[in-house]
Amino acid sequence: MRFRSLFITLGLLALLALPTRAQRPPNIVVFLVDDMGWQDTSVPFHTAITALNRKYHTPNMERLAARGMKFTQAYAATVCSPSRVSLMTGLNAARHRVTNWTLRKDTSTDGKHPTLTPPEWNVNGLSPVAGVPRTVHATPLPAILQSNGYHTIHVGKAHFGALGTLGENPLNLGFDVNVAGHAAGAPGSYLGQYNFSAAWRKGERVWDTPGLEKYHGQDIFLTEALTREANAAVNQAIAQKKPFYLYLSHYAVHTPIEKDDRYFAKYKAAGLTDVEAMFAALVEGMDKSLGDVMDNLEKQGVADNTIILFLADNGSLSAHGRGGELNTHNAPLKSGKGSAYEGGTRIPMIVSWPQNTKANSICTTPVIIEDVFPTVLEWAGVKNAKLVQQPIDGQSFVPLLQGKAARKTDRAFVWHYPHIWGPKGPGIELYSAIRVNDWKLIYFHAEGRRELYNLAKDIGEQHDLAQQNPKMAARLSQHLRKYFVAVKAQMPLEKSTNQLVPLP
Repeated sequence: MRFRSLFITLGLLALLALPTRAQRPPNIVVFLVDDMGWQDTSVPFHTAITALNRKYHTPNMERLAARGMKFTQAYAATVCSPSRVSLMTGLNAARHRVTNWTLRKDTSTDGKHPTLTPPEWNVNGLSPVAGVPRTVHATPLPAILQSNGYHTIHVGKAHFGALGTLGENPLNLGFDVNVAGHAAGAPGSYLGQYNFSAAWRKGERVWDTPGLEKYHGQDIFLTEALTREANAAVNQAIAQKKPFYLYLSHYAVHTPIEKDDRYFAKYKAAGLTDVEAMFAALVEGMDKSLGDVMDNLEKQGVADNTIILFLADNGSLSAHGRGGELNTHNAPLKSGKGSAYEGGTRIPMIVSWPQNTKANSICTTPVIIEDVFPTVLEWAGVKNAKLVQQPIDGQSFVPLLQGKAARKTDRAFVWHYPHIWGPKGPGIELYSAIRVNDWKLIYFHAEGRRELYNLAKDIGEQHDLAQQNPKMAARLSQHLRKYFVAVKAQMPLEKSTNQLVPLP
């Protein structure tokens, strides 16, 4: 059963009418990669090509960047569900309170901490209806597009809501098509010969990727199967003469790191370790998917009226023990997924918008994942977007893509992670952070410690300036505190006093 009528009122449907325009509304592709770091590509997002860029082979990312705009300071949340809910709602994680990754209903995924208890966050994720405990009730992006005439397609990882909730199924959130999306945030296996299931290594079946039975037993990698399904769904939408919104959300390059035989051997021959060669093959398989999608759009004759947004949901796995020494996989960024530092939140992002985005252009203005929501609505020509149920924290980056004046430079970017993720590494647990202009403040909840960095001069966050510049530290702390009061951000509890950790 679908629940479209449950989350958009008749009044909203009337107000969000189809845009009046001579040209057909653009098709929109959001190509989201899981756990892909800023440097996990041959496309340089730093000021120069690095040794890490030379390790990977992503010609289709290069092709997309040559056609459009590369964002060198794009951000997401530090783990997956917060980013995905922000993209779907336009809300910052501190406001929507899905501040950690979700899985089982009414069950926290937090690790244990000796002195702090994480808050009662929205463990059940995003809900299209009100009144569901521990969820954020919001109007999802695809539901708005669907009500405005778009054929909405979900392929790949969902991870919007916990098992047994409406948010678990993308069909309840405004998608017309759902392929392989469910509550889990990782695949049981990437290998079709194992039915994309964790059963072969005696893993939990909750991770098994659903809806791909026709590929079971075949020698096919999950990324390839999802790409074939995405292109088939796009072709169907084109045949129906409807504009489409394709949300192709790959499970790659998330763990488990498994061998893609199409690419593994060449990376081994280049001197990489087994785990690094498998990871590089995962990256190249993802890149092939991007190329296949682009090729299909050209073959179908719709490439000139299709916008492609490529991005990741958080930083790379360098803090997850992917192989090698910690921090080496994001250099010059510090740490990785789960961290308050740039390696945890800075992501690769590229946009191709034919006739609007200058080819081979670069944007250095910071953007963040909740900005996708208002941007997609603007692309689609949707008016009265403020009439959705939730306030919108994101800001459209359409002006940036069109080469118009940059945004106000004093915009604040906020991260809030009052949790224990699990893996060890710099800046991994219980923190909040804010960036304004080039200054970034991190507030660590357990110690009450503040760190201050000037990212323009110190992108690797090696020189803490909190003691040298107490006025700036105090200014950013006050800014963060005011925002947290406004959105009623949740703080962890001190076990010894049963009191909330003070706001920054």
